[in-house]
Formats: sequence, structure tokens, C-alpha cells
Amino acid sequence: MIVGTAGHIDHGKTSLIKALTGVDGDRLKEEKARGITIDLGFAYLPLADGTTLGFVDVPGHERFVHTMVAGASGIDIALLVVAADDGVMPQTLEHLAILDLLQIRRGLIALTKVDLAPPGRLAEVGAQIRAATAGSVLEAADVFPISSTTGLGIDALRERLAAEAHTLGERAADGRFRLAVDRVFTLPGIGLTVTGTVLSGAVRVKDQMMLSPSGLSARVRSLHAQNRAVELGRAGDRCALNLAGDGVAKDAIRRGDMVVDPFLHAPVDRIDARLLLLPGEPKPIGQWFPARLHHGASEVGARVVLIEGEQLAPGHAADVQLVLNRPIAAAALDRFVLRDVSAQRTIGGGQFLDLRAPPRQRRTAERQAQRAARLLADPLEAFAALLDTPPFAWDLTAFARDRALSQSRIDSIVKSLAPVLFATGEERIAVGQVHWQRFVARLVEHLETFHAANPDLQGIGRERLRLALQPRLPAPAFALALQHPDLAARIVRDGAFVRLPGHTMRLGPEREALWQALAPLLGGEARFRPPRVRDLAWMLARQEAEIRQLLKFAARLGRVDEVAHDHFFLRATMHEMTLIAADLAAGAPDGCFTAAQFRDRVDNGRKVAIQILEFFDRQGVTLNRGTLRRVQPRYLDLFAPAAGATHGRESSPVGRPDFKSG
Repeated sequence: MIVGTAGHIDHGKTSLIKALTGVDGDRLKEEKARGITIDLGFAYLPLADGTTLGFVDVPGHERFVHTMVAGASGIDIALLVVAADDGVMPQTLEHLAILDLLQIRRGLIALTKVDLAPPGRLAEVGAQIRAATAGSVLEAADVFPISSTTGLGIDALRERLAAEAHTLGERAADGRFRLAVDRVFTLPGIGLTVTGTVLSGAVRVKDQMMLSPSGLSARVRSLHAQNRAVELGRAGDRCALNLAGDGVAKDAIRRGDMVVDPFLHAPVDRIDARLLLLPGEPKPIGQWFPARLHHGASEVGARVVLIEGEQLAPGHAADVQLVLNRPIAAAALDRFVLRDVSAQRTIGGGQFLDLRAPPRQRRTAERQAQRAARLLADPLEAFAALLDTPPFAWDLTAFARDRALSQSRIDSIVKSLAPVLFATGEERIAVGQVHWQRFVARLVEHLETFHAANPDLQGIGRERLRLALQPRLPAPAFALALQHPDLAARIVRDGAFVRLPGHTMRLGPEREALWQALAPLLGGEARFRPPRVRDLAWMLARQEAEIRQLLKFAARLGRVDEVAHDHFFLRATMHEMTLIAADLAAGAPDGCFTAAQFRDRVDNGRKVAIQILEFFDRQGVTLNRGTLRRVQPRYLDLFAPAAGATHGRESSPVGRPDFKSG
């Protein structure tokens, strides 16, 4: 159990910890010279049953409240210290407000320096304490009269803390590992060491970790928990990690960084949050209000963008968006504190909701529903609520990362909700069963309506269809959805188009005969440089307009593609050229190829090769980066003819679909 002190300067926090543990929390020369705590101090108290209490001693001076916030993050129980001679003071109230904002729900109160108080003073200060804590997290906290000088009350407080530790038990460690760094130093013969409180998960010697937001990889060489060498550190432990890795040095790590499971590394700088403005603030805050954000041990400049209303009044809470000056490492539902830019007072705080908040359309009903779902503490309930919230398709991987969920918790969510999942790269797009069945029905209905209105078109474009449907699936997930067993037998993927199996476009007998005469002229040895419309008309002794009209209709049938004006290529040839482009990219170390390399493979001249590549660019098959091109594999099936198809009338997927239900 980690105990964190709170209270005004010179109220005896450090002396109390020393009396409880025998350890002086003031470790800096300046602290000892001035008699005040400037930085965080730490002490440990072994108990008779083998457990250890960890104490975090925080400064009480108003100039160092930001350090107090760092110390209060991750503690299990607060120990509010009030001196009997001074009574409740400004930093007492500010520290109490911070404990409220961080939701430190367990606490005790130490009334110190009772040996210096005149008769009647203890009752007076006791009344002050009860008035100050009314309505706060420490409203019902017990008060212990203490004298660190005489030892009065020390044993009773120590016994109570031990009892609290036994009641608390161990924190659950099934999440992924996060440690908020509050100190960085090097030790002779050991190397770089960082210390902090483990916020979630567990860490073992030799584990690979990542420093976030910097992205440096590090290996845990050794670790201490509660000041003892151990092989395992768990959530709630006060840990020191000895780290090693390329670039891992003292000047590369700062207070406020996180040591995290590599899966969690995803720094954020725009966060939707629930913010409470403290009742004692002199006036409301408005749009783009500047402040200092404190989260864990980090401190960063921020702007508050109001999502509800144009002002936030003192004593009220609202959803806001926090736009940060630089990225931080965070998790959804983490607590935070806001202080004014002059660092003179705490103005409010709250809880992170959405770590990937959009910069626009913040106030829509959809966004409001999404934030309400993300506010739910239970991951299963939260993700179930999201699946019932537009756009009804959510990345389970991102949700698990932002909540630091373990793989076992992810598997439990999948088992309980049984969503339809589409795995596309690092994403796992989930759709609830009810919304998936609606999606299937709407897709078929949309195709029926489209065919009725457009009988002469081969089908609807894949992207146009995707944008017309809810759930609005990302393009890669939509491509997989079209291959799902619930749809595979009900639709046909025809190149870049989608149609119903019963929908056909056919040439009449006369035009079919003309096509049979024309098609060979586009294939064979000349397939990479086929004749243009005027040349085909001359070769067949037909009018240009007739040949052009036939080829335009053949393009609708998926038999040809018009790469440039009046320049048509067989669909099979287009597929062959996409495979050539993919082969060129696969053979290049950087995955890129030039127009000259493509021209040499198809042997059709620079002008035609450029026209083909520009057509591929427009279709998404290739990405143009100056003189180089890169292939997008998910679009390689746009021109792929299905088995048994004639002249590329149908297409089939490249590779095997990766989706499942549950």
C-alpha cells in the first residue's frame, strides 16, 4: 500500500514520516538547509507480516504544488497533515481539493504538533478540519492527534495504517504495465534508474518496455519494489527500474514520462475529458482557456475547448476537449488536475474520456453518446455501449490499448459480446451482431434500389457503396465485409464495382459479334499497347463513334478499362499490369519503383506507361511519391478476373479474408 502525505508547508509531514518509519524523506541538501520539502521524498515501513508500506512525502509550499500532484497520483491512501498550532491553511485546502479531483477515496488525518497547542486549541482545529473536509473524499476520515517530538499517537497511527493495508489487499494486476516516472538518476555500477508508482499491470526482470511519449525501447535489467530487490513488480507497488537500451539515458527521460508495455505506446495531444471547475474559482472559464495540465507526474500546457455551452461556471462539470502543447502518455479514465498558467492555484480537474478526440464536430449528438459510453468504468459495458453508438463499428485493438487492457480481458469482451470482427493490419474492427445483420440487409436493399434505377450500369462503385451504409466501415474492413459468408453468396464483387448475382448487362447479338472481332485486337502481343479507337475503327472498317460506344459499354461490363481518352485495355491485361507493378515493388528494398522500370517491363513506351500508372494512381492501386510509386496491396484485386470469367467480367479477392464472428 502506498501512503501519500498532503498538507500545508511546515505542518510536519516529513517529521511524521520519519517518526513512523525512521527514514528522513528530505534527501536534497537544499531541503535540509531550508527545512522544507522541495521534491518528492520516499520512505518504507516493513510490517510484521512481511508486507511493506510505502510513503510518498510531498512538498507543502505553494510553489511546489505541481510536485504534490505528481506524488498524489497512484497512491492508495492519503494522509492529510494539519498542524495544531496553525490549523487549516491555504495549501491544506488546495491539497484537499487535489485529493478530491484525483478521487483518492481512502484517507486519514493527522493533527500534528499537539504538544505545541494551548488548551482548547485541539477542539478548535478539529472543528476547522471537519468544516474543510465536509463534502470531500475525507469527510468521514478519522483524526489522529500526533506529536512527532514526543511520540504521542505514532503507534496508533502506524497500527491503523497496517490495518488499512490488510483491508486493501493487493491491486488487480491483470492490466498492461504502466509506471509514471517521477525520478530519473544513475547509480555507479548499476546505471540508469527510474522510479514511480505502478499504475497497472506487472513487470518482471528482462521484460521489454517502452518509454512513452519518446518511443525509446528499454529492457528491465533489475527492479526494486518497496525498496527491496524483487523479480516482479505489480500494480500499486512503488518501483525502481534499472533500464538499458539504445538511446536510454538520463537526458532522454523526464519526469512525467511513462514506462509502458510496448502495446500501449500511443502518445496523445488532444483529449476529450470530463472537467469539474472548483467552486472557489472567481469566475467562469471560456473557450480556449489556457491552463497547466497535471497527469501522473507530467505537467504540460493545455487549452480548454468547451464542448457544452460557451462558459463553464465554478462548481459545475462539463465535457471539454484538452488540446496539449506536446504529447503525453495516458490511458482512458485517468484522473487529471488543472492549474492556472501562473501556477498559483488549482482550478479544477477530472477524468480523461477519449484519447483520440477529433478536432471537429465535437458537439454532435453522436460524439456526446460516444463520450457517455467511454465514461463507463467497466470495459465490457463501455465497449458494448460503443457498439450501439454511431458509427457502430469500433477498433477493439485501440479500445484495449487506450484502457491498458490485458489480452485476457480482450478475449473476455469478445466472448461476451460475440461481435463480427474484421482484422486489417493492426486494427480489429468490431460490429455488434444486431448492427451487422442490419448492415447486410441494408447493403442488399441498396443494391436492389440501385439496379432498378440504373439497369444499364454493371454495379455500384465499392467506395460509393461503403459511404452509403451504416455501420460506416473503414475501407479495408469494408473489403473484408464483402467477403463475409453472410454476403458472399448474395453479392458479386465485379472489379471496383459491387452488384447482385442476378443483375447482368449484355450485348445484343450484333454488338456481341462486333466485340468478338474487336477483342483479339486488344490482346495478344499488342496487349500492353493496344490500338486506339480511331485505329480500331480503321482496322474493322467501322465508324469511330460506333467503336467508341461499344468500348464504353464493354467497360461497364468490366471487359475493358479506359486508361486514357479512347485508349482501352482488356481487363485481364489491367490485372497483369497490376501484378507487374506489385512484382517491381516487391523486388525493391524500399518497396518503390519508377515509371522507367514499369515501362521496360511492359515495353510500350514512356507516354503510355505514364498514362497507365496515372490511371492506377486514380484507382488507388499505386501511390505516387514524386518519381517513385508504391503499391497498395488491398487494391490489387480491382482488376482481377474471377475463375472462368470471360474478358474480366468478374473479380475475386486477393488472399484469404480475415474475419470471424466472436
